[in-house]
Amino acid sequence: MGVPITPLAGYVVAVALEAVSKTASGLYLPDSAKEKPKAVKVVAVGPQVEGVKVGDHIIYKNTYEATELSVGKEEFIIIFWQNIIAVVEQE
Repeated sequence: MGVPITPLAGYVVAVALEAVSKTASGLYLPDSAKEKPKAVKVVAVGPQVEGVKVGDHIIYKNTYEATELSVGKEEFIIIFWQNIIAVVEQE
């Protein structure tokens, strides 16, 4: 996937991971009932970002500083790297 956004300084560009659409008991949730994910996949990093690389799944603080942006049909989230609180280990 080519990323049409190049982050500057300490910013990270990410895409949202799929929100859960089915509960543990098997009920399907409508789109309006799904929580916005706070876990995202990193697709680009700025030159001053530390400890995060492209492809990492991260958890970030849900602050007003995260910028959501649509480019074409794709949705991106731009986050300052110091608002990242964890990198999720993938199996």
